[in-house]
Amino acid sequence: MTTETPAPSDIYTVVGGGAIGGTLAAHIALAGHPVQIVDADTEHVAAIRSAGLKIEGPEESLSVDLPAFDPVDAPEELGPVLLAVKSQATSSAMEWIAPRLREDGYVASLQNGLNEAAIAERIGIERTVIAFVDLFADVLQPGVIKDGGIGTIALGEFSAECADRECSSRTPERAEANLRADGVIRPRVEKLAADLAHWGRPIVSGNVSGFLWSKLAFGAMLTATSLVDEDMASVVDSNRATMLGLAREVYAISDELGIRLESFDAFAPDDYRDGRPERVVESAFDSLCRWLEGQTKTRSGIWRDINVRKRPTEVPSQYEPVIAIASEQGVLTPRLRALVDVIGELERGEVLMGPELLKRIS
Repeated sequence: MTTETPAPSDIYTVVGGGAIGGTLAAHIALAGHPVQIVDADTEHVAAIRSAGLKIEGPEESLSVDLPAFDPVDAPEELGPVLLAVKSQATSSAMEWIAPRLREDGYVASLQNGLNEAAIAERIGIERTVIAFVDLFADVLQPGVIKDGGIGTIALGEFSAECADRECSSRTPERAEANLRADGVIRPRVEKLAADLAHWGRPIVSGNVSGFLWSKLAFGAMLTATSLVDEDMASVVDSNRATMLGLAREVYAISDELGIRLESFDAFAPDDYRDGRPERVVESAFDSLCRWLEGQTKTRSGIWRDINVRKRPTEVPSQYEPVIAIASEQGVLTPRLRALVDVIGELERGEVLMGPELLKRIS
């Protein structure tokens, strides 16, 4: 009995097979869909090739055999691409992807931050899918990923999201392209949602930007927890005023852009808004801290980058564009600015983690 080789247009290529990309690639394969990983970490690729990709989940562990390549030996033709590299590597990844992407292919960003505009600049809005993923996972060692469990995924067409005023950059050329957007959710997005359902139940939405901007507020809180050597839940709980100030700066920008924020997992953005009753805000923090306490991943990825991996974080690439948009809109963001600056000092070893760093963003 022979197995038919899938056409390139049917194979998902996950570029960046780390925590997010590796977890989702494994579940796409477990659902019976063709998928391959491309990763620049040659040790990670070699481990997957020799022993499969191992996922240590909260309830069970599994091992999945799937093709893995480094960029040099990867296939020359790519169909749908799920981009899961760190946000600072988006431009270089797109330089590699663009000449290989089929005309009927597309790129969906499964990254942190606002990356779709940079992707669309390289391959066009019509081949860009906007996506949101909330996934707590870590690479433990080459070929082994610790998955924290199911979270929220939302998918949509980038053109639908940018049809009015919510692109993260507004050159005249891009604004004209946005006005031509038809807002139609295409079958490719429905298929991607169905093929990712083994891990979770993706939401197909016309407001994925609402999820991304909510995550920027939530992510600012989690980034701030990296300034001290304690678990995320503990830091959020004992520094609620600081966390609230960070989130509300993000809200001020998204409100100016006319973006309706979406709730996901344990984060309900509207419960933290200025003017909400104190009991509502405190209850929201209580729920969020309980949820964080229940996660298998107790420290943020930013904390791990600084303390374990000893590598630059993606905080500047996530939040510098947000701060730039704020400046364009006349919104002040002193806490976000201070957060990015302090993270940079930690990366360079100029300061040590401690409560005094939180005071600088309070």
